[in-house]
Amino acid sequence: MDGRERKNIRSGIRVAIVLKQDQDTGKLTDGVVRDILTNSAFHPHGIKVRLMSKEVGRVAEIYG
Repeated sequence: MDGRERKNIRSGIRVAIVLKQDQDTGKLTDGVVRDILTNSAFHPHGIKVRLMSKEVGRVAEIYG
């Protein structure tokens, strides 16, 4: 699924995000979505979310 579309993301699913400080390296951080922070239906760099661990980043991969 595409992490750039808000309709594919909901609270409670496992995702991999890119944290702000990791944008240069592309390092991924796994976690479970707590909140969706992007209001628009699409974002070219990925929908911004907050994980249960309170980390914030843009969705790169969706595990389901």
